[in-house]
Amino acid sequence: MEVTMETGGLPLELWRMILAYLHLPDLGRCSLVCRAWYELVLSLDSTRWRQLCLGCTECRHPNWPNQPDVEPESWREAFKQHYLASKTWTKNALDLESSVCFSLFRRRRERRTLSVGPGREFDSLGSALAVASLYDRIVLFPGVYEEQGEVILKVPVEIVGHGKLGEVALLASIDQHCSTTRLCNLVFMPAWFSPFMFKTTSGHVQFDNCNFENGHIQVHGPGTCQVKFCTFKNTHVFLHNVPLCVLENCEFVGSENNSVTVEGHPSADKNWAYKYLLGLIKSSPSVLPTEDSDFLMSLDLESRDQAWSPRTCDIVIEGSQSPTSPVSSSPKPGSKASSQEAEVGSDGERLAQTPDSSDGGLSPSGEDEDEEQLTYRLSYQVQGPRPVLGGSFLGPPLPGASIQLPSCLVLNSLQQELQKDKEAMALASSVQGCLIRKCLFRDGKGGVFVCSYGRAKMEGNIFRNLTYAVRCIHNSKIVMLRNDIHRCKASGIFLRLEGGGLIAGNNIYHNAEAGVDIRKKSNPLVLCNQIHHGLRSGIVVLGNGKGIIRNNQIFSNKEAGIYILYHGNPVVSGNHIFKGRAAGIAVNENGKGLITENVIRENQWGGVDIRRGGVPVLRSNLICFGYSDGVVVGDEGKGLIEGNTIYANKGCGVWMMSSSLPHVTSNHVSYNGLYGVAVFSQKEGSRELPGGHGAQENFSEDGDAILWEPELEKDDDPLRQPVTIALVESNSINHNGASGLYIQSSEALHVITNVIHANGDRGITVAQSSQLTRVANNSISCNRQSGVKVEIQCKVELRGNGIYDNRGHGIITKGDSTVVIENDIIGNRGSGLQLLPRSDTKVIKNRIHSFRAYGIAVRGRTKALVQENIFFQGKTNKTIFQQISNNRECIMQNNKFLVFKKKSDTWRLMNPPARPHLENSLRGPSAAHSGQKVTAMATRITARVEGGYHSNRSIFCTIL
Repeated sequence: MEVTMETGGLPLELWRMILAYLHLPDLGRCSLVCRAWYELVLSLDSTRWRQLCLGCTECRHPNWPNQPDVEPESWREAFKQHYLASKTWTKNALDLESSVCFSLFRRRRERRTLSVGPGREFDSLGSALAVASLYDRIVLFPGVYEEQGEVILKVPVEIVGHGKLGEVALLASIDQHCSTTRLCNLVFMPAWFSPFMFKTTSGHVQFDNCNFENGHIQVHGPGTCQVKFCTFKNTHVFLHNVPLCVLENCEFVGSENNSVTVEGHPSADKNWAYKYLLGLIKSSPSVLPTEDSDFLMSLDLESRDQAWSPRTCDIVIEGSQSPTSPVSSSPKPGSKASSQEAEVGSDGERLAQTPDSSDGGLSPSGEDEDEEQLTYRLSYQVQGPRPVLGGSFLGPPLPGASIQLPSCLVLNSLQQELQKDKEAMALASSVQGCLIRKCLFRDGKGGVFVCSYGRAKMEGNIFRNLTYAVRCIHNSKIVMLRNDIHRCKASGIFLRLEGGGLIAGNNIYHNAEAGVDIRKKSNPLVLCNQIHHGLRSGIVVLGNGKGIIRNNQIFSNKEAGIYILYHGNPVVSGNHIFKGRAAGIAVNENGKGLITENVIRENQWGGVDIRRGGVPVLRSNLICFGYSDGVVVGDEGKGLIEGNTIYANKGCGVWMMSSSLPHVTSNHVSYNGLYGVAVFSQKEGSRELPGGHGAQENFSEDGDAILWEPELEKDDDPLRQPVTIALVESNSINHNGASGLYIQSSEALHVITNVIHANGDRGITVAQSSQLTRVANNSISCNRQSGVKVEIQCKVELRGNGIYDNRGHGIITKGDSTVVIENDIIGNRGSGLQLLPRSDTKVIKNRIHSFRAYGIAVRGRTKALVQENIFFQGKTNKTIFQQISNNRECIMQNNKFLVFKKKSDTWRLMNPPARPHLENSLRGPSAAHSGQKVTAMATRITARVEGGYHSNRSIFCTIL
């Protein structure tokens, strides 16, 4: 008979009110009447289905214990899932239908209910079990039941407490010898003779809505268990070799040891319940993330794409403000500073306005020459190594502006990462050993302990106020998805002895030690987690620990965001590490690691800190907006620092200390507050800061002191071959607040093929260099003071460099052993070279031109050999070479002086072409794969003047 809503003439709301009085079987029958009735029954989700779900004594709120105030997406679906789960324990009864013993099947269909309690059929559980048949239901009425001997379950039964949870207490030690058992609505406490409240070695046991207090539960493979809506107070669950066990919506409180121990490889021998549990898991809603619900996306990151393009500098000097000079020091046109852009220094480095000043004098802007005569145009291209991580940070940072990252640097969601990584997806989807889902672990010593080849999967749990949340050791594997781990007294997740697995999408915060601790050859995949506000480091990798750490947000930790030491060797890629109170990444005590394509920003100490034998490969990272230095290479630090963008840090871009041997190559170092690259001797102030980089981190286990003597692994990485001299190669160092490169070291250093451009002080300052500092094939241009300055008692070789258009002198030297060979020193505002008193300099085969001052100016008693150089005529009222007349130690031999003869004269840098000549430069170990090399080229100098050498006509020079 067809029944419709319209025939009754009643509104839908009234039908819903009527149907709300029906019981579950009647609702099922109504849903079969027609499609309209079916949809009507489904619409009762927030009313009748909610009442049925909450009114069931065998379950609690679907989101208990973690979110009991959050309603499920569907009350009907939650009730359905619990109903199906409650029937799992009887599934093998179907197998008995084919049994020759038909009487067993008949007993199952006609199972009895046995009542236990005062005035009931039985007065104890043992007496009821003695007469129970297959699948009988034993109901314990309110009271306390204490069994004096071990209770052995020989036939499948269901034991249920009557009334509210807590009214039935069972003090017993139960040993299951049958295929299946279900226990529901009971409070378990151990008997006086044994701490074990329940154990099974082969069967399946199901606990629903029970409390366990002060005892142990043990399940041994091929046995299985399913536990739902239970509370464990100071109770330990042992799972040995289990093929599959499910713990859902449970609470673990106050454990004195581990709450759950999963030990041994899952048994290959599986009991009858395995396939039913597996099907139940796959049919239930998963906590795997969806694209729109992932909480790991950026906190304050905004998309902004800017493609990198080579920079072309068009500079007009003396006539207008240079756009390539640092913004902070650019005076306004027409101001006093504008008319006196270069001031006198004690060593004559800055240019003077008065004609008789100590550096030889320059004419002020108010000379009788017209504006056209004072205009010197320089147009050339500076093209350095491209920053690998986007091209957004090319201009000066704006004060107070919010930090914006290009869209290519925004983190992927967990779902996107799993789709890209099939191995990670397989791990996330796998179920083996123990599944712990939507549980709460709190106020105890340990959460989950997985050992001896054990397997465990944890989804959507909360771990809080424990000593540690999860420990995984001895070849065990864990899968952790979207758990909340906080306020642990030690590390949140601890892996050692070749532990591994997948740690993905978790929120790990406010832990006393590291959020994730990886050591002793453990090798997990740590993916898309938030690890923050730790009282020590975010992640530590040590003792030959490995791991892949990818696409995480690691921020606001008290010590290093990632700390690698004691031969730890992880792959760290694509993470955002920011706002830490120490270093972003610290690599100490012989730590290694491949660190690529991370965004490391706004950390209090160095973005990356390498010390005490640390030898990482640091490649293609964006290190920016730090409150100290970008990269710190401390005492005995090593490693390859390649292709990074080091931008807008308040300290130095790269800070290298004594006895460190890094290879710094192909980096883009710009707009840092102090030096671009600084090399300091430790004795002169290496800025070793206590505790700032995690130096006092306690890496012992359980608080005990430990001596680390890890088994050393053979290092075949060609990128980490021994380096005997620190090398700064092929970097673009520009627009930094102080000198582009500052050297104060007693050790040898090679500075090769770098672009050093538009820095706020000198291009290169050599303040101390008792061993040879070799500066070769660099382009040093447009710096606010001199191109290169060499202080007293320094040993420096300058070879094959192009030193162009610096606002001071090209080279100033006080050094006692300075060699200047085959450089192009062109277009600097001061003299090409200034040799200061007591210096000892060899100037050989250079091409030197200064528009406003002398080619070479000699100050005081100086020892110099000036040989086979080419001097281009400068300003018409200057000589090409200034020398003290009684200085006999200054020797000039075979130099060529080019002066203007007629208007059509043209000078070209032809043979050889303009320097630097990169094809002939010395290359470091990584030069073969460092495809982007410095190409700062000047191809031609053209000078024309009307009249002879003393003409006051203007000169027009172009470097193309």
